[in-house]
Amino acid sequence: MHRFHLSLADLASASFACSPLHEAVLSIRMWTHPGIYPAQMPWFRRIRPDFERLDTELLRSLVSSNRYVPDFLTPRPTSPSPDFRAELAVVRACAPERLRAELEQTFLPHDRALPAPLAAGLADPARLLAEICDSIEEYWDVCLAPAWWPRARSVLEADIVHRARTLAQHGVATMFAELDPRLQWADGVLTIRRNWTAWDEDVRVDRRGLVFVPSCFARGAVTSISADQPPAITYPARGQGTMAGALDPPPTTRALELLLGAPKARLLAMLHEPVSTTELALRLGVTAGAVSQHLTVLLETRLVTRARHGRSVLYLRSPLGNELLR
Repeated sequence: MHRFHLSLADLASASFACSPLHEAVLSIRMWTHPGIYPAQMPWFRRIRPDFERLDTELLRSLVSSNRYVPDFLTPRPTSPSPDFRAELAVVRACAPERLRAELEQTFLPHDRALPAPLAAGLADPARLLAEICDSIEEYWDVCLAPAWWPRARSVLEADIVHRARTLAQHGVATMFAELDPRLQWADGVLTIRRNWTAWDEDVRVDRRGLVFVPSCFARGAVTSISADQPPAITYPARGQGTMAGALDPPPTTRALELLLGAPKARLLAMLHEPVSTTELALRLGVTAGAVSQHLTVLLETRLVTRARHGRSVLYLRSPLGNELLR
């Protein structure tokens, strides 16, 4: 178990972040453990031809047989919506002497040996670090950034807005409980329960900030391998099923369509969860401009609300909108 000890100040400063680098690194699990993340399989089947044109041996070697990745590849985000290359620059600036200890910590307990590309590369740790970062950057540019990341970012940001709403409406204990069943909050301690290991760690947050990071590639709440890392918890993002492709809008009543018009009625029916204009346009197969025009009317009539996360604005049905759909 990991036990995070939080003071009142620690609890007040806890935050959420959406990390493109975390998703890039953790997505390598799709190529080493493809059946573990079924919601992502349709996307990664489309990406496979681009992935197979890359030199993937080093990338694949970064994931252990129990799906762990070295801590230095996933530094804690320093802002709610960081830039991929800014995050990767943090990894590039990592002290090369960290590599051996963290690679051994990742692979030796379960696999008993380092993967061959990493073991050979440790003869020159600085060069190995540069090669790893170059491979991740190429993978991001070729496979993830063009189409997958815009859809995934929308899901992750919607998850964070949902968590903020849960916190405001039901309090921190409910929010923690809904993040993942592995999390338990009691008496100032947030525990990640892991039944498959006797490994215990006590982490005192001590005003360092605790950051929660939603992910498309987590089966449950997890944290860094080492308790010495800045405190962060990665948890499974909700709503990943919406990434599978264009979804038919929920059915609407004839009366609602006559009142609002069919396009606005369909949009209102879709806004049971926070969604961005771009994501709505992708799901409906129309332009973002057309969606924006309808959302403006729904916002002015107080049928929807909006919230900002990073560079995205997410829309959600208001209580009045919910009443109208009943």
